[in-house]
Amino acid sequence: MTKKQMVQRWLTKWGWILLYIVLMSGAVLYIMQGGREPIEDNSQEKITLTFRHFWIKEHDRPLLAIFEEVVKEYQGAHPNVKVNFEGLDQTIHREQKLKSEMVTGTPPDMFVLFGGAEIEPYVRSNRLMDLTDFAEENGLKDQFKDLRLWTFNNHIYGLPIEGNAEPLYYNRTVFNKLGIKVPGTLAELDAAIVQLKLQGYIPFALGNEDRWPAGIFAHYLMDRYAGPDLIQKLVTGKDGASFGNSYYKQAFRHFGQWVHENAFSPDSNNTSTENAVRLFTSGKAAMYLNGNWDINLFSGENAPADFQNEVGVIPFPALDGGEKASIAGGYTIGIGLSSSLTGAKREAALELMKALYTQETQKRIVYEGLRIPSMRITFDPNKTGPVFAQVMDLMENNQQSFVPYDNLLSPEVKKTFLSVIEEMIDGGLQGDEALKELQAASRQYWKLIRSSAIQ
Repeated sequence: MTKKQMVQRWLTKWGWILLYIVLMSGAVLYIMQGGREPIEDNSQEKITLTFRHFWIKEHDRPLLAIFEEVVKEYQGAHPNVKVNFEGLDQTIHREQKLKSEMVTGTPPDMFVLFGGAEIEPYVRSNRLMDLTDFAEENGLKDQFKDLRLWTFNNHIYGLPIEGNAEPLYYNRTVFNKLGIKVPGTLAELDAAIVQLKLQGYIPFALGNEDRWPAGIFAHYLMDRYAGPDLIQKLVTGKDGASFGNSYYKQAFRHFGQWVHENAFSPDSNNTSTENAVRLFTSGKAAMYLNGNWDINLFSGENAPADFQNEVGVIPFPALDGGEKASIAGGYTIGIGLSSSLTGAKREAALELMKALYTQETQKRIVYEGLRIPSMRITFDPNKTGPVFAQVMDLMENNQQSFVPYDNLLSPEVKKTFLSVIEEMIDGGLQGDEALKELQAASRQYWKLIRSSAIQ
């Protein structure tokens, strides 16, 4: 072997060794500076969150679009998290699916729900995540207008996403044309119903397909005849309180009178909210009683162009002229989390909650969804349209309100409450009989509660 060949062989051998040393040195330096070797997978833990809502109705479309966008932006900022954001019919979700899932301990990770009596069993069985620390640590607790329906034993188990009010909407054009006085009392409302019927109008457009809309009429009459104290005694199980009292008998007889007079639109129990609103916007029905969430149906392709300017907004009439009429409403609709969430999945869900509960999202809920904000924000009611502006003015100038009864009654009693009202509308049940069934359901409920407390 020549000298030249020996040198080349040496360079080849040691050159590879030197190259290996240089590469390894570079890799060590890269790791020391916070990097990783190429062969190591540094991807974050893949997480899937299930999030069920019930924003599937026509009037929910603007709200759904807002939250779909928030979820999309959240996923963009958290590429390791996939959110299965799925809608389900409200009644099926509340009355069937979520209840059975709570029994088995398999609810979605996140879900829309109603506060108050409806979630109390979930709190007692430790199925809802305690959000007290989350709200305090993120400065949210004092931003909400009212957390009473979400607070049990000073702990928060869900956060309201919107508020609501249930005023009476009436067609100003129809009332003016017929010379009907805008009703301030039940007697004046009865007179208006008679006049409207004589002139060929449907007094109340009602879509009771989901059962709860007719309950609004019932709880208003119960409140007007008995006042707010009696229902509080009933929902807290106070001795001596009974649904079969003289005040509620008057209220249910009054409701039965309206059924007998055909004050409600035909076949109400099989009519959807959307179709009931069309009766109102078409001018066939003169009044509509429901929540502010239906306001966006008063405009658009299914309503006359200027219809919103024809709508007047008033409280449901008082029993007599000497009292100020209260409004049913509150901060009942919110979002809860499963208590079974742990670790990275729990943190991902809480991060999404932070994205949902912002000033910006709340303003969009107002301007785009025409919903009452649950958080303390500033907004211009005049930019929301004439009907929503009237609702907000009504809320500002009328401080008396009460929580809708279907949010106060226990789920078991509420089911009977809505069922007997449905039967009354079909003409199969009289007011006194309905109250007997309601009292029997209440008695059974409190018997079970007290027996379980003893055990």
